[in-house]
Amino acid sequence: MSETTTSASEPASASTADTSTRRQILARTGALGVSIAFAGNLSELFAGTAAAQPLGHTGYGPLVPDPKGLLDLPEGFRYRVLSREGDPLRSGEGTVPSNHDGMSAFAGRNGRVHLVRNHENRNTATLAVPTVKGLTYDPAGKGGCTTLTLDSRGRVLSERVAIAGTAVNCAGGPTPWGTWLTCEENEDKAGTNGYTKDHGFIFEVDPVDPHRSGAVPLTAMGRFQHEAIAVDPKRGIVYETEDAFLKPFGLFYRFLPEKPLGGSGSLRKGGRLQAMRVPGVPDLSSIQDTGACFGGVEWVDVPDPLAAETPIRLQDFGPKGITHAQKLEGCYWGGRSVYFVSSFARSAEGSAADHFGQIWRYDPSERRLTLVIVFGPDTDIQLPGESPDNICLAPSGGLMVCEDGNGAQHVYGVTRRGEVYAMARNRQNIGTPEEPEWGEFAGVTFSPDGGTMYVNCYTPGTTFAVTGPWRK
Repeated sequence: MSETTTSASEPASASTADTSTRRQILARTGALGVSIAFAGNLSELFAGTAAAQPLGHTGYGPLVPDPKGLLDLPEGFRYRVLSREGDPLRSGEGTVPSNHDGMSAFAGRNGRVHLVRNHENRNTATLAVPTVKGLTYDPAGKGGCTTLTLDSRGRVLSERVAIAGTAVNCAGGPTPWGTWLTCEENEDKAGTNGYTKDHGFIFEVDPVDPHRSGAVPLTAMGRFQHEAIAVDPKRGIVYETEDAFLKPFGLFYRFLPEKPLGGSGSLRKGGRLQAMRVPGVPDLSSIQDTGACFGGVEWVDVPDPLAAETPIRLQDFGPKGITHAQKLEGCYWGGRSVYFVSSFARSAEGSAADHFGQIWRYDPSERRLTLVIVFGPDTDIQLPGESPDNICLAPSGGLMVCEDGNGAQHVYGVTRRGEVYAMARNRQNIGTPEEPEWGEFAGVTFSPDGGTMYVNCYTPGTTFAVTGPWRK
């Protein structure tokens, strides 16, 4: 069973330390590097916890090479491998599936933590989520979720299937009532690619007893290439991103439940699905300046949420059209606003303009959309980095950002001051010595007490628990 620990205590080599310092300096000066531009007052975005203290100018310091070749961390931090693809599931239901993706941590009794983890398996995956009676939607689907339960000391007590028979479970998000919404980034219909049921739905997963939630698609929330969700904790509105990588690109949605904040199972009661229209902005990539702000955002009813004949992004939204964006990914709620990520945009692929990552804020009270963060190219490689993907708030204030691009892959931190620092680097080479390749990070999340960061390596599928001086 893969549950090992290591410590980042060895001194960094000069080249590693120099690289980390160079990257931080470039980020702060706005030169080429992990340059990030910020707009306005981001106090709610970078709130963190009440006990949080702002970090210094270099974050937690340079990354220390891991002698085991798994995960580089700053000095003083340690990781534990909680789970690895191909290992036996502790429930005895089969083996740990591949392609670890979105994830969230939920508080349990007596200090326990429940980690619900997505598996973005397509129908070609060799390590499928095992089918379990009462938890399987479509036996032909190889995706789904698994749940790890940890004791108060972080040791794995159990690991089991939470939902199976779904397809390409990419991200999702937690609900205010303590469940996980897992999203299918797939819109194949029954009879396509061997599937026996339509796909492209959201499913609710109970982290404690998945049989309470079962494998029921929340069809009213739309059938499209879902990525992530965030729930307005006061209004109960669910915001949804669509990661459609071919033009026409995805939309940003909101779901108005018939029974808002009704608790587990309430989303099955149905509701109304709408798409965002920003007047005069058909493509969000055309907006390049941080601080750009658009009032009077409109929400338009989706003609056919089940996309029976036509994908939603291709449906007729009237003479004014609708607003699209390439690679809409992470989505989360902070303060009084919802934030969502466009991972990158490429004009060569049909976007109105190029960028290396944007974070947008939508304030529902003001019906206002603001471009608050713009990411720059990654100098650790020779190609532009496809910077942000999964994002979460950090207990020290600021953000943790999973990088998803070419070359070396990192978890980056962004401080309240807008400084960028490397928090972790994947050392697992899935390529060859001549042409190395590293799997992306995904599913970054923190334990309820803020003392542990959990993060997945997509391939080889690995779940890490990282501890250290988070509030130093």
